[in-house]
Amino acid sequence: MRSNETGSIEQQEANTNETIENLIYLVEDGYNLVITHGNGPQVGNIVMRNDAGEQLYGIVQMPIDICVADSQGGIGYMIERMLRNVLSKHGIHRNVLTVVSMVEVSANDHSFENPSKRIGKNYSADEAVELSKLKGWVFKPSVKDSNSFRRVVPSPKPVNVLNSALIKELVNAGNIVITVGGGGIPVYYDDQNNLRTVDGVIDKDLASSVLATQIGADELYILTDVPFIFKDFGLSTQEKLEFLDYADALKYLEAGAFGEGSMEPKIRAALNFVEKGGRKSVITEAKKLEDRSFGSKITMNYE
Repeated sequence: MRSNETGSIEQQEANTNETIENLIYLVEDGYNLVITHGNGPQVGNIVMRNDAGEQLYGIVQMPIDICVADSQGGIGYMIERMLRNVLSKHGIHRNVLTVVSMVEVSANDHSFENPSKRIGKNYSADEAVELSKLKGWVFKPSVKDSNSFRRVVPSPKPVNVLNSALIKELVNAGNIVITVGGGGIPVYYDDQNNLRTVDGVIDKDLASSVLATQIGADELYILTDVPFIFKDFGLSTQEKLEFLDYADALKYLEAGAFGEGSMEPKIRAALNFVEKGGRKSVITEAKKLEDRSFGSKITMNYE
């Protein structure tokens, strides 16, 4: 979903189809693929529909883990259907399946003490106070409007993708798997080894990196809306960084050269992947995949 769009199904399908057309270059090169995806606008809309349903019709709201699962199923289905059509168009036969995924987090993650991920609609100060009392929600000022407030939830670090062994088996057999949508559904194990849920969302890039490591992927591609990594993006000191080894990428990251909440988590995900054995991570836009010298590459050492 582009920033200037309403998010209609026609727009989302067109965007999905465009990206998938570019993934065909990897399929034709013989890659086995796992596809992950974000869900920011969609899960936010689901939360707002929850809110509207409760206010207008008394429909009991569902917790965030159910909202994330809803978005995984809906977006996964859309990607799967578009992908099957594009593969058929190019005369390629691959099985495609969507796996709704849970991702383990630590019950003691520090983010639970300081929720920071904004979700849902904007509220007035009075509404935020009332909802805090009624539901125990935490609010922070909106990024774009300090006079309005948005609900914030924890964003715990992913530790383990459940069913990663099965995903690896499916992918190694040549199937294309769509999973870890929106970073996955955050869960943890209690003292009785039962899975419990939390009201939170997981960063999709970090979760993708964890999954890539667990299944022994060679390469991690993070597709965004810019063709390269830029240091000091949008400033007079902006600089394209096409080839980076681990040490240099970490140096720039620690110096604050990447946008917090935009490029920074992608760099962290890429570094985590190559640190744990991945051959390289590529950050680029989908349209660059046709070009075999595409995008910015992060490796442990220069290739």
